[in-house]
Amino acid sequence: MGVIFVNGWTDAPNAIATAISTRVLRPKTAIRMAVVMNFFGALVMTLINSQVAETISNIVTFEGANNSAQVALASSLFAIVVWAVAAWYFGIPTSESHALIAGLTGSAMALGGLEAVNMNEWSKVIVGLVVSTIAGFFGGFLVVKFIEKFFSHMDRQKANKVFTVGQGFGAAAMAFLHGAQDGQKFMGVFMLGLSYNGLVEASASGAYTIPIWVMALCSLTMGVGTSVGGMRIIKSVGMDMVKLEKYQGFAADLSAAICLLGASLFGIPVSTTHTKTTAIMGVGAARRLSSVDWKIVKEMILAWVLTFPGCGVIAFIMSKIFLAIF
Repeated sequence: MGVIFVNGWTDAPNAIATAISTRVLRPKTAIRMAVVMNFFGALVMTLINSQVAETISNIVTFEGANNSAQVALASSLFAIVVWAVAAWYFGIPTSESHALIAGLTGSAMALGGLEAVNMNEWSKVIVGLVVSTIAGFFGGFLVVKFIEKFFSHMDRQKANKVFTVGQGFGAAAMAFLHGAQDGQKFMGVFMLGLSYNGLVEASASGAYTIPIWVMALCSLTMGVGTSVGGMRIIKSVGMDMVKLEKYQGFAADLSAAICLLGASLFGIPVSTTHTKTTAIMGVGAARRLSSVDWKIVKEMILAWVLTFPGCGVIAFIMSKIFLAIF
């Protein structure tokens, strides 16, 4: 529950950052909208296709005597919270998706070594990382170029009205798809916890049937986390990295939403943070490379690169300590 809350607190603000920075939505209005759309995104997409949750729940195996599996799983979640809060403090939009995967992997290795990692499922994470980064950047670049050409003869005032409405819908779509992606990932972990307590059983293929109450609980917890705010992240993503106009904000939201929808339907666990921030980079680069604050970009990329080893090592160490104590 703590990890889901922190995800809503530190990761979900990425979805609404551009709508706030272009002044299409007030911060409080955007956050309320994100709470609702995160909830419905997690609920609806899990009913349609729960493959993302299945991938996360099968990515590692926690096997040990007595309650060691539960202790290792709890240690991984503790490590994720520590990593996420530290990143939030410095205003760096890290990917909670990758922190989750790194934490689970580190704790599983502390318990069972490399054999505890399911490389077939891990390969989907690598595919998602590459897809979200490339598709986000080039999607943003191409969409904004298309918009500039298609609307070049429209009156500026009319165009702004169109993109004000469009970006409002775009922000709602981004929040919905953040719930669809990240909500499912944490439901997968929730199901692992229930499984280790003997409350649910996986099918022969290793999949779980996610109960409605789990969908609702995870969605609401993420929504409460988002309602706490996240202006540090919003400032870094939507204001500091690139100064966006309304049509550019719409282009970033639209391209990122298309990428996330496709990944969710095909069951590929991608990062909302990577997709949205690279889409913003692509939109900025389409105007000119100098319009992007590459110093901010470098900080973000460094945080992304450090997430896997950093969060994984913290989870590994915490697991060893907790297993020794409990």
